[in-house]
Amino acid sequence: MLRWIALLLLLLLVGLQLKLWFGSGSMQEVDSLRVAVNKQTGDNARLQKRNQALAADVHDLKHGDQAVEARARTELGLIKPGEVFYQVVEPARTGSAPAPTATVAPGSP
Repeated sequence: MLRWIALLLLLLLVGLQLKLWFGSGSMQEVDSLRVAVNKQTGDNARLQKRNQALAADVHDLKHGDQAVEARARTELGLIKPGEVFYQVVEPARTGSAPAPTATVAPGSP
């Protein structure tokens, strides 16, 4: 009788170990979920930094004239009256298009 109980307990132990290692909620599944959570945490941190930078940019654009002026100069080519525009074109390199650079200097028109 004791052998049957020991055999039954051994089979129960083996069954539980199989479920632990290969069944639903197994160690392998837990490890893969842990990796996914770590990846998502990194993505969330990166996106949160980006959102903070965008929020700061929006705040600057709403409350500061300098940010609007800087954006207009770089994106729209704003030149104030009395400033002289200089454009420097570098010689073309083989295999790539020229990269023009522009500067605005205060001066007479």
